[in-house]
Amino acid sequence: MPKVKTNSGAKKRFAFTGSGKVKRRHAFHSHILTKKTKKQKRNLLGSTIVDSTNMKQVRDLLCLR
Repeated sequence: MPKVKTNSGAKKRFAFTGSGKVKRRHAFHSHILTKKTKKQKRNLLGSTIVDSTNMKQVRDLLCLR
């Protein structure tokens, strides 16, 4: 049986924490920032954990079972 390839886009967008959770960036913080408030832009900074409802999809993209 052939090896399963990791999705190249997913491996650039997701990272793992030490406890095995998956980190992701916030959306809507790359362009068209002039109409967004300072508070909105500040809250989009940093990373967050992938929600449990999406974890199976992300793990499948990263070829982890």
